[in-house]
Amino acid sequence: MPEQDVTVGQLLLAEYQTVKEEQKTRIGFRDNLLYVTLTVVAAVIAATAQAKRPDMLLALPPVCVVLGWTYLVNDEKISAIGRHVREDLGPRLARIAQAQQAFGWETAHRSDARRRSRKTIQCAVDLLAFCLVPLAGLAVYWCAGDPSAGLLVLSGAEAASIAGLGWQVVSYARPLR
Repeated sequence: MPEQDVTVGQLLLAEYQTVKEEQKTRIGFRDNLLYVTLTVVAAVIAATAQAKRPDMLLALPPVCVVLGWTYLVNDEKISAIGRHVREDLGPRLARIAQAQQAFGWETAHRSDARRRSRKTIQCAVDLLAFCLVPLAGLAVYWCAGDPSAGLLVLSGAEAASIAGLGWQVVSYARPLR
């Protein structure tokens, strides 16, 4: 059987299929991180209430920061894939095919009049899930009694890490910039 030459167009389409599959996988993973966060928060709160030990709330910040950062990194990679398709793969394939445009959906869905408000609300949801909930846990811990010096220092470091994550969440929210 004779070998067939691979065209540039075929390579670009193969790359498109590969990056879109990665994007799809990352979207599913990212979206599940919100559910995992809610489950962990509920479990920590239930365990804290059952044990009547407010210091257990100190588990919320590291968990929420790690899950929030993982969410944010995946969200950025999802956006980077979309940007790569819109700004590199699509135009290159359109030139080869002598077409006006390739992968029109990649730009069409971004022109929705309510996109900015959706992105703003998503930023607020991300801040609520990954930053405000653990900060509320810290506030309850701080108000619950006489914290030890070591746990007070730890909780201060946790509050700083939450603030850092919150700053990252807002700075990555592109339509808000």
